[in-house]
Amino acid sequence: NRKYMYQFVETIKMINGCACNIDYHNNRLNNTRHHFWQTEENIDLNKYITPQESNGITKVRVVYGENGIEDISYSEYSMRNIKSLKIVTDNHIDYSFKSTDRSAINKLVEKKGLYDEIIISNNSLITDTSFTNIALFDGNTWYTPKHPLLKGTKRAYLINKNIIKEKDMHEKDDFKYKAIRLFNAMIDFGDIEIPINKDTLSL
Repeated sequence: NRKYMYQFVETIKMINGCACNIDYHNNRLNNTRHHFWQTEENIDLNKYITPQESNGITKVRVVYGENGIEDISYSEYSMRNIKSLKIVTDNHIDYSFKSTDRSAINKLVEKKGLYDEIIISNNSLITDTSFTNIALFDGNTWYTPKHPLLKGTKRAYLINKNIIKEKDMHEKDDFKYKAIRLFNAMIDFGDIEIPINKDTLSL
């Protein structure tokens, strides 16, 4: 069934019933639908998401496909504690659209060993972790990989605000940087920052 072959997802952060960065999510969702189904219709997620009563952060998961929104679920969000990263290589991986099928990424996660999380290297260039975009700090500027696995909504926002800059980064150059930040729609820039050294990063 083609419908299940092509399913995509938006993960949206909700604070006090307010959906964050919603314009960026709308943009990516509609671009994805135009790409796969050449649909003229634009979807506005504001019309589908219901504000939730919560003192904390709510994770809103929207699954969509050719016929529009297929499922919306709400859950309490708690951030993973990540202190160490291992670089793993996959030169053929393609996750340029936020698909519900994460099997290729999950296979790579199995290689993390004693480390908390992976960074995926593609043809010697670093891309993303299994679930976040990244930025590296050279003491002056935060740089994010020019060719990530997935162009995240938070990444787009940070680039537009000139908080991070795009650059190709070779995996062997990682130790020239002082720190790395992990971020996505749920994790704000600065929430997870790891100093780069031999204990925290494995090539």
